[in-house]
Amino acid sequence: MAEQTSTVNAWPADPADLIPAGRKRLGWGVLAIATLGLLAIIVVQILYKTEMSTVGFDTWRPVVYAYVLWGVALGAWQVLTRGEDGQRALFLLPALLFTIAMVIFPTLFGFYIALTDWNLSSFSGRRFNGLDNFWQMLADPYYRNALFNMVLYVLAVLVEYVIAFGLALLLNAQIRARKFFRVVFLLPLMLSPVAVSWMIGKSLMEYRFGPAATLARHLGWNNPAFFSDPITARISIMVLDAWTFIPFMMIMLLAGLQAMSREVIEAARVDGANAWQSFWQVTFPLMLPVSVTALILRVIFKLKLADIIITVTSGGPGGATDSVSSFIYREYRDRSNVGYGTMLAMAYLVIIVVFVTWLLKFASRFVRNVN
Repeated sequence: MAEQTSTVNAWPADPADLIPAGRKRLGWGVLAIATLGLLAIIVVQILYKTEMSTVGFDTWRPVVYAYVLWGVALGAWQVLTRGEDGQRALFLLPALLFTIAMVIFPTLFGFYIALTDWNLSSFSGRRFNGLDNFWQMLADPYYRNALFNMVLYVLAVLVEYVIAFGLALLLNAQIRARKFFRVVFLLPLMLSPVAVSWMIGKSLMEYRFGPAATLARHLGWNNPAFFSDPITARISIMVLDAWTFIPFMMIMLLAGLQAMSREVIEAARVDGANAWQSFWQVTFPLMLPVSVTALILRVIFKLKLADIIITVTSGGPGGATDSVSSFIYREYRDRSNVGYGTMLAMAYLVIIVVFVTWLLKFASRFVRNVN
């Protein structure tokens, strides 16, 4: 009787435990050989391309072949060591291999290019130079200026959020022609930033004949050059970018307001709360998760700001309006400096990853503390 009870209560065996040990060893051996082969070919090719060895390949094609064989070995390892579970995992394997090939490898290759002296206008071709580009980046005042501008541009998101929240509250209220105004306020988001740059930055704000400059002269501004003074140029770029993307935040906040329970607002009014108290103590805390999401997404879009700057000012005057992306773009386009430009891009990538990771943790902690 005790033996029957122990048999009934026993957990079912793991399918992987039923696979013979020899088959598992074969799977691990296949994966180990393929991995070592892939790593060996990559190391040989890197040493050859950095001129540290005379043994290597003229192209990176053997690395691609080795990677394909490693993918096959990875699939075989799954089947040999996990059985049916490994066969089901094969359906995820193409997505994994594609991600590694399209994201991981190009990023690693970008770090390699960042360690080379490669100027397309030079006849010497690509040459490995170690950390020379990194030290040049640290001493580059224009890159530091672009990073400083990005701090200002990101801080401007807070002002955009206040305006977007105000518009969302307005469009959520019972006003006449509410649907019409919703469509009108969304129009800037439907336009390309390049189109906005030409219509407003290059036309309306043009120094000689632009309507905005003409109006500014009538109002007493003798020299209404929106993009000639560094401070005015930065503010003008912020206004253009905000006009384009405030509707993005507004529509997210409006959706949050419409999803919020009306009973909570009505209960606050019954308790005697005025409009400001109802907003600050009820609406704003309930909208905090949506607000944080809108802010984080807007910051991510702001970190890649480039098209408006490139079209309107090309970073001028004197790099005063440059974002990091526009500065890197001009480093590639105007100077054909691929090695140094890639070092700038890789450094900016690391900064973005660290900053966004910290921002997500801070936002999560902030929402948790408030709620």
